Amino acid sequence: MVPDKIRFKSGFNHLTSKLHSMGFKAGIYSDSGWYTCAGYPVRIPSIRMFAAHYPPRFDNCAIPYDDIIREGIVGKYQRMSNAIIELAKTSGKPPLIFSLCEWGLSQVWIWGKRMGHSWRTTGDIGPNWRSLASIINFNSFITTATDFYGRNDLDMLQLGNGGLTFDEAKSHFTAWALMKSPLLIGTNLSNITPDVLGILSNKEILAINQDPVEGTSIAPFRWGVNPDWTSNSTHPAQYWSGPSQNGTVFMLLNTLDEPATLFFNLTESPWIRAGRQYSVRDLWTHTNNGTAIRNFTAPNVPPHGVVALLLKDAGDEPEGIWPKCSTWFQCTDKNGTHVQG
Repeated sequence: MVPDKIRFKSGFNHLTSKLHSMGFKAGIYSDSGWYTCAGYPVRIPSIRMFAAHYPPRFDNCAIPYDDIIREGIVGKYQRMSNAIIELAKTSGKPPLIFSLCEWGLSQVWIWGKRMGHSWRTTGDIGPNWRSLASIINFNSFITTATDFYGRNDLDMLQLGNGGLTFDEAKSHFTAWALMKSPLLIGTNLSNITPDVLGILSNKEILAINQDPVEGTSIAPFRWGVNPDWTSNSTHPAQYWSGPSQNGTVFMLLNTLDEPATLFFNLTESPWIRAGRQYSVRDLWTHTNNGTAIRNFTAPNVPPHGVVALLLKDAGDEPEGIWPKCSTWFQCTDKNGTHVQG
């Protein structure tokens, strides 16, 4: 493998040294077959050599004939995983980050975490709302696969590539970050406008993605437009929540083509305690928006827009609120009488 003399005039070492000086880590994209998906040759003389030199992001194009490799997809990726583990043992350094791609086939979110740090869960992303909605929908059913040991990879961020409105771009970044996907900026530097940079550098959203205490993804607590657990590639789940080190995170997603008001009862989220009130922090306006008691309403959310909130426990709710329970189901007086709202 040799550097492209036009794109990397000074070689890989110069590039990676510069990245390291800026606080970044460097890796390389390659493939488990003959060629990358863009048609560049792989020609790796030794998996062990490759693992020793390049933290890899492995794709799955140009697969050799069965009578050459005599193994399935798991076996191909296991060889690289084993090489990385062996390198860590012999070098005494932490294992390299291993990202693998299998486009959501063969239940990659199940076996991928046995050998990699992240795994692609769907087909390639496109810079349009239909593609984003489809990916969000698919991943809404496998959020439990993400934690500190590894993460569902929703593919590269498409901000700046055209095809997305400003509100759609915010929804894109919010969903990817709060679902704890790896955040790879998939665009040319010239496309990073001030608006795009403002989205990508939202420190409050990034803090959730990089939370050192909670590694899990947000998950739907209500689908909204559709009955719960409905798979709909154009109208995915709208109401999401999850834990963070500083409170409960909420994502409200307007999947409609027109403005919508999004309403929910706080205790619909499993991370909210009944009988408590919560301070509300808007993670996009960066404002403290008072206290939520029992429920929350987000009015006039733009088409394909998003609301991202951080709710923190602010003590007992005020006395005398009716009904006695935030939800009437099984709300019971001590004498056995069921109380309804």
